[in-house]
Amino acid sequence: MVLQRDGHRSQTVLDFQADDVGYLSSAAGNADLAEVAGFALTDATRLADTAALRSRFGDRTPALVETTLLRRRAAAKLAELPGTSQWLFTDEALQQASAAPVARHRAHRISTAAPDAVVHDVTCSIGTELAALSERTDRLLGSDLDPVRLAMGRHNLAGATLAGLVQADALAPVTRDAVVLADPGRRGGGRRRFDPADYQPALDRLLEVYTGRDMVVKTAPGIDFDTITRLGFQGEIEVTSWRASVREACLWSPGLAAPGVRRRATILDRGEQLTDADPDDCDVRAAGRWIIDPDGAVVRAGLVRQYGVRHGLWQLDPGIAYLSGDRLPDGVRGFEVLEALPYSEKRLRQALVAHDCGALEILVRGVRDAQADPDGLRRRLRLRGGLSLSVVITRIGAGTAARPIAFVCRPSR
Repeated sequence: MVLQRDGHRSQTVLDFQADDVGYLSSAAGNADLAEVAGFALTDATRLADTAALRSRFGDRTPALVETTLLRRRAAAKLAELPGTSQWLFTDEALQQASAAPVARHRAHRISTAAPDAVVHDVTCSIGTELAALSERTDRLLGSDLDPVRLAMGRHNLAGATLAGLVQADALAPVTRDAVVLADPGRRGGGRRRFDPADYQPALDRLLEVYTGRDMVVKTAPGIDFDTITRLGFQGEIEVTSWRASVREACLWSPGLAAPGVRRRATILDRGEQLTDADPDDCDVRAAGRWIIDPDGAVVRAGLVRQYGVRHGLWQLDPGIAYLSGDRLPDGVRGFEVLEALPYSEKRLRQALVAHDCGALEILVRGVRDAQADPDGLRRRLRLRGGLSLSVVITRIGAGTAARPIAFVCRPSR
């Protein structure tokens, strides 16, 4: 086992070795993990707990402690997949693994679009995607270059029916007709890789190698769509959110995508999907009773107008993602407008004091003024009232006609 310093999070993480995986997968390792699970291992107790465990388990202690902590972190993310409480992880693999609802959604789409196909996860890592797929099909194959993660995958998927888990380079295909699933590495040395050329394997090479194949590729949610187009990708880009957070973008090759769809937003919490094939004739008007900040997947996928049409809303400005309406869509959080005013810090403070505001949520879009930075603005306002309110600061108009405006609001929840 090797301890490394994680530069991104400024903490030491364990670089698992094959010997660690063999031990943790054994009956003795399982028994030892059960014993370690009884320790709190909190920030307050970590040093004392680790010292006590080291006297019992010696050099095995780091692997036991790290695995216990990773399993606790994985609980909220992967609990819906069977058996994950007994899985093995590396820190990086757990960070990149899709949350269970996201992986299950993708498995449903793949099995629906290609019900009789073999699915080959060419970057299977610790097995999250294969676990989700195994609930729908047994025509599965996994491969990965990393022998440690592959060994963990074999342990984690011991109860699943698979054609096999093999060590192979994703850029050297070992299947011919299977649907290809890929999740190229976007972390290294504790840091995220934002440039698709830095993915492991690089996105351009991945798309080139599997040209003409049915293919699904996970990418970072913030990936530049124009970059994907320049790489020659002609399918659908899906942006998925869960628990009000954008989780990932996913590329679906034309054979797996709906005809005519190039962008999709999927909001898993609401079971809602929108595409660029939906109606987009959204009006632009002054604010009504409510302001709505659409789900991040909708904004990221560029489907704000489609969302507005579906829910009977309109835009405040054609270039801004905020929507407005006189009725709040069911289950959607909104901001009831109490007052609108030309934005300046002085005017805003006067309005908030008049509304007896003490706690303030600040939303900003389309205004680049450093003075509108939410954290700094909140400190400078020095509010002392009794109510919790929200303020939406945005831009109306373009060019020389552009003007910042602030909406003092009461949040719906």
